[in-house]
Amino acid sequence: MSKPASGDLGAVYLIPNTLGETSLDSSLPPVITQLVGRINHFVVEDEKSARRFIKQLCPERVIRELNIRLLNEHTKHEELETLAVPLKEGHDIGVISEAGCPAIADPGADLVRLAHQIGAPVRPLVGPCSMILALMASGMNGQRWRFLGYPPIEDQARKDFFRSIEKDIYSSNETQIVMDTPYRSQKLFDELLSTLRPETRLCVASALTTDHESIQSLLVKQWRSLSPSIAKVPTLFVLGR
Repeated sequence: MSKPASGDLGAVYLIPNTLGETSLDSSLPPVITQLVGRINHFVVEDEKSARRFIKQLCPERVIRELNIRLLNEHTKHEELETLAVPLKEGHDIGVISEAGCPAIADPGADLVRLAHQIGAPVRPLVGPCSMILALMASGMNGQRWRFLGYPPIEDQARKDFFRSIEKDIYSSNETQIVMDTPYRSQKLFDELLSTLRPETRLCVASALTTDHESIQSLLVKQWRSLSPSIAKVPTLFVLGR
């Protein structure tokens, strides 16, 4: 089946959000404000935070007049077609994640895939991405790396997971990035210290781009001698050589 001409369709704009309580001017280029000021259709991961974000960028906008739809882990596959209706009617859609860049470790990717399928233009915009920032600051291999997200929940599966990714570090010099929910970051950190080799390098990057940002990259054996506590804030753990 042939795709419609892209000029007949709206575009999907991937609009980055901040990573925490930080100045909008320090994290986002002016074009973000311009786009949010004119787009009337939004697909968001969390409606409350998206409404607050839009209001911060464009205080003059009347939020109740905007078409804001949810796309998160609870969205059913058959609902995606409904989310894409404005595109087919020629309206642009802004996709906003709860934090950072949409469609990166984020359900927004599902709408992007559908946009490509129907021939709608997709426009990614510059903004903060926590895994890229953590990798930049880690001092580890930035040419070969992998973001693995959350480790398994079951204890033995977690240990096997840590050993497996460490094996990749030494066999291919591939940097590995993992994370957990803020209230479980300390547990993850402790498990990494007890499981990894002493000579493996571990970077702990917390509260990136905020006033409470903390980034430190040390060998596991050095971390063990310090035994620091990890604050209950978004934290990424970068493992490498």
